[in-house]
Amino acid sequence: GHRSLFLSDFGNNNLFLKLNTRIWKFNYQNLFMELHNAYQRGGDKLIGKKYAVMHHLDINITKWLNVGLFEGVVFGRENKFDFAYLNPVIFYRSVEQQNGSQDNALVGLDLKANFAKHFQVYGQLMLDEFKLSEMRANRGWWGNKYGVQVGAKYIDAFTIKNLDLQLEYNRVRPFTYSHRDSVANYTHYNQPLAHPLMANFQEIIGIARYQPAPKWMVQAKAIYYKQGRDTGAVSFGSNIFLPSRPPYRVSDYGFSTGSGWQTNVMYASLLVSYELRQNLFLELFGVARRDETKTAPIQSNNSTIVSFGVRWNMQRREFDF
Repeated sequence: GHRSLFLSDFGNNNLFLKLNTRIWKFNYQNLFMELHNAYQRGGDKLIGKKYAVMHHLDINITKWLNVGLFEGVVFGRENKFDFAYLNPVIFYRSVEQQNGSQDNALVGLDLKANFAKHFQVYGQLMLDEFKLSEMRANRGWWGNKYGVQVGAKYIDAFTIKNLDLQLEYNRVRPFTYSHRDSVANYTHYNQPLAHPLMANFQEIIGIARYQPAPKWMVQAKAIYYKQGRDTGAVSFGSNIFLPSRPPYRVSDYGFSTGSGWQTNVMYASLLVSYELRQNLFLELFGVARRDETKTAPIQSNNSTIVSFGVRWNMQRREFDF
């Protein structure tokens, strides 16, 4: 999808070792990563390190259906790697429990299905922490931490060649990706590893891409999301850099997606790109953004930006949130 609830390309670069194994219809990936803690401005010092291990196993069940399982653990060991996580074939969750369940583990599944030559549906279900009895009780327990993504693509829409449409919905519960130990939160270098909004939000994304000529590309994007933001040092589950334990978390119950300082954001952008030479692009970009709070203190901010750039042999960075 446009976003990822597991591991996105939004965050900063990191040192990693990647192993990829293909057997029959199975594809198995392992990632061993060295990350950096959140940096608080202060005296000069080396930024502390933490680590993450992840794997993703997917299978092509049919020519049109792919299903995958993923799992990841983020942990800190005072600048040393825990070699118990080096085994590439076991479930990391079991290792995390053997270590006393002190690390930040999540699991999930994803799928994508192509049909009717022009359509694709996809989705992700990510579980950070989950207790069925609390779900049934419906009391807004803080520890039910999960995220859901559902999306669809329409290729060559309405029989117009090179017109592609995409619609995506993302929802992440409060306190997802956070941890009682702030070192083990799901971040790297002051940025989230997954969704740029971190947690406690609902989001709808619409994208239209059109290539009217071989060297021209036009992309329009609209994003609307509702988020319950934190206030000061009090956590409502949005800022995953804050520990998920008291006194930052003020209660155990009463948390729903969007609880806290309720904020609605509308984002719209238009990109026109021309390939002057191979991998050399001239780009005109415009964005309009409105940020409005619905609970006190009431605030409203409007931003409009128009920019022109030259891009050569590099991927375009997106800051669409």
